[in-house]
Amino acid sequence: MMGYGPGYGHYGYGSMMGGYGFGGFLMMLVGLLFVVGIVLLVVWAVRASHGHGSSTQYNVPQAPTAVGHDEAVAITKRRLASGEITTEQYGEIMRTLGA
Repeated sequence: MMGYGPGYGHYGYGSMMGGYGFGGFLMMLVGLLFVVGIVLLVVWAVRASHGHGSSTQYNVPQAPTAVGHDEAVAITKRRLASGEITTEQYGEIMRTLGA
């Protein structure tokens, strides 16, 4: 006799409603991937709108490093010596550099 026994019918082990077969696992995996995708999309949108938090977003000038400062002073002195700039320009550059 062909009746509804274990593994057959509406709520047997073979259906998705009664067991967690491959179909149930696949549905859970797709749902998880969807949620992860939404979270990653939100994170990307927030980072893109805030410019990753860098100071270049606001055009904040960075303080020169000691090596960069020394090099700038040396270049300015060399330009004064070669006659590229005047003593007034030299003084202005040195005030700007803080030297």
